Amino acid sequence: MSSPQIVWLRRDLRMADQPALYAAAQGGPVIPVYVFDQDRAGDHADGGASKVWLHHSLESLGRSYGARNSRIVLRRGDAPQVLAALADETGATCIHAMRHYEPWWKEAEDELRDALGEDTKLCLYDGNYLLPPGSVTTGSGDPYKIYTPFSKAMLERMPPRDPLPEPETIHSPDSWPESDELAEWDLLPTKPDWAGGIRDFWDFGEDAAHERLEWWSDVVAEYDEGRNLPSEDITSRLSPHLHWGEISPAQVWHKLKDKRSDGWKTYAKEVIWRDYAQNVIDQFPDYPTQSYRDYDERTLWRNPNAGHLIAQDLECWQKGMTGYPIVDAGMRQLWQTGWMHNRVRMICASFLVKHLLIDWRFGEQWYWDCLVDADYGNNGVNWQWISGTGVDSNMFVRIMAPLTQSEKFDAAAYIREYVPELADLDDACIHDPPDERRGDYPVKMIGHKEARERALEAYRSSKD
Repeated sequence: MSSPQIVWLRRDLRMADQPALYAAAQGGPVIPVYVFDQDRAGDHADGGASKVWLHHSLESLGRSYGARNSRIVLRRGDAPQVLAALADETGATCIHAMRHYEPWWKEAEDELRDALGEDTKLCLYDGNYLLPPGSVTTGSGDPYKIYTPFSKAMLERMPPRDPLPEPETIHSPDSWPESDELAEWDLLPTKPDWAGGIRDFWDFGEDAAHERLEWWSDVVAEYDEGRNLPSEDITSRLSPHLHWGEISPAQVWHKLKDKRSDGWKTYAKEVIWRDYAQNVIDQFPDYPTQSYRDYDERTLWRNPNAGHLIAQDLECWQKGMTGYPIVDAGMRQLWQTGWMHNRVRMICASFLVKHLLIDWRFGEQWYWDCLVDADYGNNGVNWQWISGTGVDSNMFVRIMAPLTQSEKFDAAAYIREYVPELADLDDACIHDPPDERRGDYPVKMIGHKEARERALEAYRSSKD
């Protein structure tokens, strides 16, 4: 029998359109390996919600491999060292892996090449994005920094390559290396078990991703207007499936590409935004931690580490106790389900950085811990867009009005679901309840007009 082929799994937890798995299956017996390497990513190690999704996704993928008389080898530790040792132990001649663009994974790929012996090579494949980051460039050959021209250039090269099928056969090695038990990794919370809302809200794994895509293909036509309505289920909710690689963007694109609707055109641009975010972090690896506009940030931001009252403001935002129903509904949905409606994500993020003037990085870290689709590129790019600090971003002086947004996009039912203490209020009142009708619900932390004037003054001072 030919030599074993290791498949290094990361955020590519699927069987179909998985180029690394497909290539490995052509080369010999396949040993799929997931290495739980948390130290490498530092502040961007998997957050609590991401660990919950990872557990269930690995569990689902393990069943899929089991149905093919195969299995996933689970190991914990420094990924390059673990994989190099495993290649030596099994006699593997190649480690196949999907290429990743987070800085810690790029570093790990380089370290793994150096750690492998002469008889083993590392083969990297593209396929987690529509096109490989760095492959779409300007006329002068430079990578794009601004989304709009990037998107236009991407659309000219669509559709992406055809998706690959599952391998026809996955051969097993003569003997399997030892493996951890998934439960030993303690990815799931115990006491208290705060993940019940995540389990209730989501189905995990490759089959669930394709079931949601099938549903979405019938709904996407409504998306152009429906995407702004948090009370309606008119968003794809494919983001965690795409993030964890349970489905590929090529599979999504080819499923929807023949749709002739404004909804598909709008959604297509959002799928391209995902590619754009990876292109940004490929150019600026520290983008989720470093601003790229010329502000005096000591003047612009209120730092929760510098004072108790500012820390209290941050905590009220995190817990959904700001006194703004649409903001609080969003923050509570985030905590309960590990996800937040996109329109509301923007409202909540804008509230933190402009109404409360709290440094966007505190928001980035909270979203990182709470989101099941927490993505290094998307999260950083989105926060820098809303805070006006990124290479391509909204102007800081454009300050979203949460109360107006709530009424405009008919968020009454959404508020009732996630802020139950206001459930008895009618639609006319629920977006901005008068103080005497709030009951136990808090009054507004700061008035919108006052917050807007304070933010504009801070901005002016930061530019002087």
